[in-house]
Amino acid sequence: MICVALPALAISTDQGQMTGQGLEGFYRSGRRLLSRCRLRVSGREPLAVQARMTTADSARFVGALRASPHSGPDPDIVVERMRHADGTERITLRSAALRPLRVPVEVALGTDLAEMGAIASGAAGPELPATVYDSGLRWSCPTGTSSVTADPPPMDALASAGLLRWEFELPPGGSRSVELRVRPDGAGPVRSLGRKATSPLAAAQASGDDPRLQPLLRTSVEDLNALLLRDPTNPTDMHLAAGAPWRCGLAPADALAAARMVLPLGTRLAAGTLRSLARTQLRGTGPQSGMIPGPRRDAGTHLPPACTGTEAGLLFPVLLAEARRWGLPDSETEELLPTAERCLTWLRTTVGDGTYLCDPQTGGPVRCETQAHAHRAAVLGADLLDACGRPGAAELRQWAQALRTAFREDFWIDDLGGGRPAAARAPDGTRVPHLGAAAVHLLDTGLLGGGELAPGLLGKVQTGQLARLLGGPAMDSGWGLRGLAVKEAGYNPFGHRSGAVRVHETAVAVAGLAAAGYEKEANSLLRGALAAAESFGYRLPEMCAGEQRTDGSAPLPHPAACRPAAIAAAAGVLLTVTLAGVRPDAPAGTVTLRPVHSAPLGEIVLTGLRVAGAPFSVRVSRLGLAMVEEAADGLQLGV
Repeated sequence: MICVALPALAISTDQGQMTGQGLEGFYRSGRRLLSRCRLRVSGREPLAVQARMTTADSARFVGALRASPHSGPDPDIVVERMRHADGTERITLRSAALRPLRVPVEVALGTDLAEMGAIASGAAGPELPATVYDSGLRWSCPTGTSSVTADPPPMDALASAGLLRWEFELPPGGSRSVELRVRPDGAGPVRSLGRKATSPLAAAQASGDDPRLQPLLRTSVEDLNALLLRDPTNPTDMHLAAGAPWRCGLAPADALAAARMVLPLGTRLAAGTLRSLARTQLRGTGPQSGMIPGPRRDAGTHLPPACTGTEAGLLFPVLLAEARRWGLPDSETEELLPTAERCLTWLRTTVGDGTYLCDPQTGGPVRCETQAHAHRAAVLGADLLDACGRPGAAELRQWAQALRTAFREDFWIDDLGGGRPAAARAPDGTRVPHLGAAAVHLLDTGLLGGGELAPGLLGKVQTGQLARLLGGPAMDSGWGLRGLAVKEAGYNPFGHRSGAVRVHETAVAVAGLAAAGYEKEANSLLRGALAAAESFGYRLPEMCAGEQRTDGSAPLPHPAACRPAAIAAAAGVLLTVTLAGVRPDAPAGTVTLRPVHSAPLGEIVLTGLRVAGAPFSVRVSRLGLAMVEEAADGLQLGV
């Protein structure tokens, strides 16, 4: 169970105790301030009876025990622990005994002050010796210090054992509390950037016939707020960390993809993310000039690792173009336009006289999804350049047209089943034939003006065949879309990109299939994702195992998945808003609605979205008809 309010985390099992094992502990900025926090009441550990997340940054643990010899078999003390990511834990004892109780309470504490990376790799050191400090204990090492203070102060503080002790008198029906505060020396409490006063995300709400939409959207927004970070060079700009606990920093491609999916909650996050990444753009005259740098990422068993910098460089102009459609002010668009132009120049320069965008490493493959990202960047980038009166749009459109023509021939593999897109082409032109979730990006074409979607790389017949493949049992696990089809060589239900269900790609598939008119396949994936969300308490993980869903089963958690994860939480927003099909064109003063006509979840109502800088609400009936209930003044409904 992970409480998140970056840069702070609190991690424990559902038993409530922090034992010092694994990743358990309180963290700040990647350092473990406290690894052990074990509670004993009357000499025993309370029996854990319930654990649940109350918000993204807090969890409630309830235990019970029998403290009186006269109480019979029933517990007479309830122990509640309210744990917060900011390093605060409140322990409350409530007595149901008929007589006054004298209750000794002990909390055993310890830490190694280790970095997250060392803990994850098994290289954390032993616990450090403690010293008595103020109303608690303190630990120090050459790289940092931390302390735990208690209110009320303990009766005893034993540094050698790392122990704080109290003795409470509990009258019948009475209660007593202890509050522990974990801090690095000299640091105050953490205040999450996602608090309502500062969050760049609108507090949208969902309601309707399906009761799962409301907690999914609420939890997704809470998790996104918990993952917000400020740009260290310009604190007014906010972006999303990739996820907790493993990736609490900026991952450019994930940050851009998540900001794009949450444009219905406003454009402030997109603007902050774009400005932060614009500062990292490579300059100069070399072959990488114009790229947004990013790490390499595993691509499964059939392809070498991919460069996320390529994806980020292609997502930058796409996010800027679509943010403008959702209502990004002209002044901010103009500020970010030069960076987008450099991304597009890098794209055209890298392609040169060829047709395809190859991997940046020498001898790398030509990936299917990279062409989808590049094509979308060219089409939406050309639209953006024209709108801003900048040159270069005609050349981009001409290349995009040539890419479409070549791709439909070079990347399509005909077979007895109707064919499939190749995952990639090797340098010698050989097609890599495996079917994987990366193909969903072919359905994500991007938003143009007047509510129209950009053309895609596939023709109509090919799009229909891809929809059938994605909706078939080899790809649809019942919990979402597998990263690799079951019958492909190398399939592994726990493989990062070779079989595991990735929530982001599932949401992209649902949105793309619905927009293309393949609602049966979209609805099946949507229902699976909702079932998985319910099983995970609506905090969607980055991925889960690709095991087939059966009656009474539950999705298997992936041991390496971030939860919460920015792209998974953002996918919850995309899944919800897709049902209403909101397609704004703020510069033209219109919004077009293309709801899922089959209304797979019955009636839905979305309130508190943001279009053209103003609140926007929409209702979709059980007949699949959409109606705007709140919008900016002067915003017209498009045809």
